[in-house]
Amino acid sequence: MKGTKALVTMLENKGVDTMFGYPGGSVIPIYDELYDSSIRHILVRHEQCAAHMADGYARATGRPGVCLATSGPGATNLVTGVATAFADSVPMITLTGQVGTGSIGLGAFQEVDAFSVLMPITKHNFRVLDVKRLPHALYEAWEICQTGRPGPVHIDLPVDQMNSDIDESELSRKFGVKPVLEDLSNVPAALEAINKAKRPILLVGGGAMNASEEIMELARILRCPVDMTLMGMGAVPASYELNMGPLGMHGRKAALHTMNEADLVISIGSRFSDRTWSPKSRMQDPNGQLIHIDVDPAEFDKHRGVGINILGDSKKVVGMLVGGLTGYVHNQEWTDRAIDYKRRCHCRTDLDAVPILPQKIMYEINRIIRDDTIITTDVGQNQMWAMHYLNIEHPRQMLSSGTFGTMGYGLPAAIGAKAAKPDHNVIAITGDGGFQMVMQEVTTSLAEDLPVTVVIMNNGTLGMVRQWQKLFWNERYSNTTLRSEPDFVKLAEAFGAKGIHVEKPGEFADAMKEAMDCGRTCIVQVDIDYDEDILPMLPADPKAPMVNGRCAFR
Repeated sequence: MKGTKALVTMLENKGVDTMFGYPGGSVIPIYDELYDSSIRHILVRHEQCAAHMADGYARATGRPGVCLATSGPGATNLVTGVATAFADSVPMITLTGQVGTGSIGLGAFQEVDAFSVLMPITKHNFRVLDVKRLPHALYEAWEICQTGRPGPVHIDLPVDQMNSDIDESELSRKFGVKPVLEDLSNVPAALEAINKAKRPILLVGGGAMNASEEIMELARILRCPVDMTLMGMGAVPASYELNMGPLGMHGRKAALHTMNEADLVISIGSRFSDRTWSPKSRMQDPNGQLIHIDVDPAEFDKHRGVGINILGDSKKVVGMLVGGLTGYVHNQEWTDRAIDYKRRCHCRTDLDAVPILPQKIMYEINRIIRDDTIITTDVGQNQMWAMHYLNIEHPRQMLSSGTFGTMGYGLPAAIGAKAAKPDHNVIAITGDGGFQMVMQEVTTSLAEDLPVTVVIMNNGTLGMVRQWQKLFWNERYSNTTLRSEPDFVKLAEAFGAKGIHVEKPGEFADAMKEAMDCGRTCIVQVDIDYDEDILPMLPADPKAPMVNGRCAFR
């Protein structure tokens, strides 16, 4: 069979049901095979969004997302989406077309060294210079992107090799990757540290999504506070009485105080990013200990001092800790203090204020979140308001670009999640800045019958950058005002979507019901107070005081 047929057959054999892409000259042969394939191809309007949609698909399901682009500009347009997935450890297969092997290096039409371009932002890279190596590339890529710390794997496909013949028997060959290393030798030391600690705390990150049940067992045994990272939201239900909420630059004060006062941090799948683990939002006890559970040894000891490192899958390691804590007696005083902190943590908000406050939007969205609701966010103030205020109960229920901080992520990720979970309600929360980077994908959602509800928090500014300028740059608002913005309702209607404009706080709840019941993609434009900041905020300068605003202990 042709290489193109082999590629599509192997993807089908791996259970791939959806692919996101954009055709071009070097991948026409692949698209010809997709014409008769069982794989649903979703035609995006920009290749960056193909990667974001594959990312949203993967985060919603835990299975690899697949994206496809042609050579040259098609491949380079994927870069931001692939880098986003790499930064947040999302499994993905990235396929790019390439000029024929005889033309590589000669400056052929739409040639770029995609292998080198994507190498720093992928777990592994393949270039199929011989079609007989295609099964090796695809099967190993499939394993590599999911084993250990997940991430995207790139396969570059020269057109002449994809048009060459390969013996069908090659597809049944066995290929394997090296087993994932683990080192559980520090489990006894971790158990000893837990039994000695008076004020333990759990820090739950994005690497804990597959260990939600085990973490809850551990939390119930320890009866200690649980702090979340942005990427870990949902691994422990927001309704759990000792879930202190998100920690970090824009986290909750209850999470900050319990972390500051802890004498033992048990980190599960968190990499101690600078937005979470900073001089002001970390354990302050000089004699405190750290237990760091992670599948990636490269993440160990980046934090303050040397921790008790356990290399392994979160589900397995936490299960071992649970099994080893028979007879554990928790510190009731510490438990009571954490519960009191959570009770006292309060952000004062006038839900009827005009202009509309962002907190009102989150309050109303909280009222309609169900078990079958998926929330995606863009990046900026909208993301932090969602992190701070939304009550997320389940793993993979809130999808957001964390480490890479990619504006424009929210809408395409929502479409990818909807493709993965067509029976779920998907709500994309975005700002007017991020939405305008990818608004063409509204057409994709309509063409592919993937209805999502897009909430645009419209403040006419690049809100997060403006907030920094306001608080730390003497209100010198350089190029953060978005002039000549479109009428988003008319824009929605031009695309064929529904548009609703919300100008008063009492209109938002009805607008959301109308949007989610209309049966097609709907843009809800909400005009919010441009001067409202997402607070509290820990400044980057450790010597500067926290900015509290409306947020205070009561």
